[in-house]
Amino acid sequence: MAEGTIKRLTDKGFGFIDTGTNQDMFFHSSNVVGTSYEQLREGQRVSYTEGRGPKGPRAENVQPI
Repeated sequence: MAEGTIKRLTDKGFGFIDTGTNQDMFFHSSNVVGTSYEQLREGQRVSYTEGRGPKGPRAENVQPI
């Protein structure tokens, strides 16, 4: 599993993970496991698997480390 830091969370139920590269990884609240989307915080470390969504790459199985 890859690791990153939550860069941004929105009120609409999605966010972005700083992957350490020049491209952030999108994730949706339905892809959060082990906790709820509401408990995530910007700056928090998470692990995830890379998947594909209808608009390109997205993080799946997002969980706090």
